[in-house]
Amino acid sequence: MANEFEDVRFLTVAEVADMMRVSKMTVYRMVHAGELPAIRFGRSFRVPESAIASAITQNVADSA
Repeated sequence: MANEFEDVRFLTVAEVADMMRVSKMTVYRMVHAGELPAIRFGRSFRVPESAIASAITQNVADSA
């Protein structure tokens, strides 16, 4: 089971905001709305890197 998660990379909200070129508050809103999956570690959130690619792809496809 540990092998399944070896390649998973988690990003902070600030890293996600930089990648998507939005504010940290926008990322928090997306997480709380369920648009972007995240895992909570204590008081902070971590977003799987693969979720960002999926969210971008989905939003681009929806706007087309």
